[in-house]
Amino acid sequence: MIIGKIHRKIWVTGRVQGVFYRATAVDKALELGLLGFVQNMPDGHVYIEVEGTQAGVESLISWCKKGSAFSRVETVSVEEGDVIGYLDFSIKR
Repeated sequence: MIIGKIHRKIWVTGRVQGVFYRATAVDKALELGLLGFVQNMPDGHVYIEVEGTQAGVESLISWCKKGSAFSRVETVSVEEGDVIGYLDFSIKR
């Protein structure tokens, strides 16, 4: 475990694909100094793994509930995970 960092797995449902959700999530994560990735899933939801400070991760989770300007978020589910040590925050394809 890396001291001072937490890891969260986030599932977001709703109209979150094709509405710049991933690109905007990357911008927000970088603004908050977070590491990890975001990706579209075949069933239409967005999956995020994020690491950073508790305050930063909680801020991203709050953002996830609103999303990008064109998205319509229905649910956000969060699960704790073990810190992996990501080196950046990117869109995973």
